[in-house]
Amino acid sequence: MFTTRRILIAAAAAASLLGVAQAQTGPAPGEGAKNVVLVHGAFADGSGWRGVYDNLTAMGYRVSIVQNPLTSLAEDVAATRRVIDRQDGPTILVGHSYGGTVITETGIHPKVTGLVYVSALAPDVHESTIDQFREFPLSPDLVIEEQSDGFAFVNGARFKTAFAGDASEADAAFMRDSQVATAMSAVKAKVSWAAWRVKPSWFVIATEDNVINPMLLRQTARRIGAVTEEIPGSHFVFHTQPKAVADVIDRAARAVGRVKR
Repeated sequence: MFTTRRILIAAAAAASLLGVAQAQTGPAPGEGAKNVVLVHGAFADGSGWRGVYDNLTAMGYRVSIVQNPLTSLAEDVAATRRVIDRQDGPTILVGHSYGGTVITETGIHPKVTGLVYVSALAPDVHESTIDQFREFPLSPDLVIEEQSDGFAFVNGARFKTAFAGDASEADAAFMRDSQVATAMSAVKAKVSWAAWRVKPSWFVIATEDNVINPMLLRQTARRIGAVTEEIPGSHFVFHTQPKAVADVIDRAARAVGRVKR
């Protein structure tokens, strides 16, 4: 009897300690959303997400990165949907820059339980990416050079200033020289759905963004009712501040099980 009582007391103490530990560390990824899908923007590919990927996988998330063809909004949405279809449960969908337009259209997918916009656009129904700049025009440092076939590149001499002022010279040069030609028709295409109207959203504002005016980012975050965090960094904040961006995604993934909208 005495031995049994000691075992019960020890078990109760262990359970109490476990409860304290759980309260301190928060829920495991699987208790919210354990899957994260990352969507890049125009003139880029998915490789820029590597730092965010490394941080999230270290936290226990299953992370997938979309490679948008950047040939049209419809094809970018289809590429994103294919990756979401492969997820095995609740998923946080993350978009940077033009990728915000892609997740706005694709985020109605039933597996998507939350949206994270990283220095991104979030158009409403019947709005395009380019429509977002009516009140706050694109920075003059962003020089887009459209070719005769309707695809465009960012001017190389202005690339670092516009996109990656806080990146190293080597990293900025690599991103400049590996940029992906983007169909201008993609940024002019209007969305048919606005997932942020029905899904909870979070928003990272890069305070030193020299592509999308931070005032526009703040206005957009307010319009969609997002939980907002400002992070010092350039338009490529996900590359230069990967831990801070990953932490926002982590908080979103933990919260989706509790947030109702």
